[in-house]
Amino acid sequence: MSRLSTNYEISRSSGVCAATGRALSPGEPCIAALCERAEDDGLPFVRLDYSVEAWQQGTRPERLFSFWRTTLPEPHAKRRMFVDDDLLMNVFERLAGDERPQRVAFRFVIALILMRKRLLRYTGREPRGDHEIWLLTPRVPADAPQPDLFEVVNPRLADEDIRELSDQLSEILNAELE
Repeated sequence: MSRLSTNYEISRSSGVCAATGRALSPGEPCIAALCERAEDDGLPFVRLDYSVEAWQQGTRPERLFSFWRTTLPEPHAKRRMFVDDDLLMNVFERLAGDERPQRVAFRFVIALILMRKRLLRYTGREPRGDHEIWLLTPRVPADAPQPDLFEVVNPRLADEDIRELSDQLSEILNAELE
């Protein structure tokens, strides 16, 4: 049984512009917005889709966390597995400093993925109070100045928790590609 009692369930595209209520057509470009939920029901994010026109007119949802441009998938199209590295890094950086346990666990799993993709490198760890802090450096060209370290709290997740969070992260980031 997972120690995480809450899933990061994010809906797939509704196919409807959240601003205008207009149906979005398959193949149509749109903006997918990841928003923090107003209520504290344990589910941190909700996904809303916007037509490009509504977005360009300045329509923005409340509690906007992140957004990306995508194309509404064709019905029954085969799912493509692709995660944009810049988007993943952006979400990782934006979760820094958030001490809510689910966000700490979410950021830790993103760090594991970024290390696997060789975008972050593990450089060590240090104890801090009751926590273990992982020290990570971003990948940079050899002639670039050395960047600051990222500090990531190790929430000591079980393998099952990591798999569950990884699946949920994949669902969040790949939902628009289905």
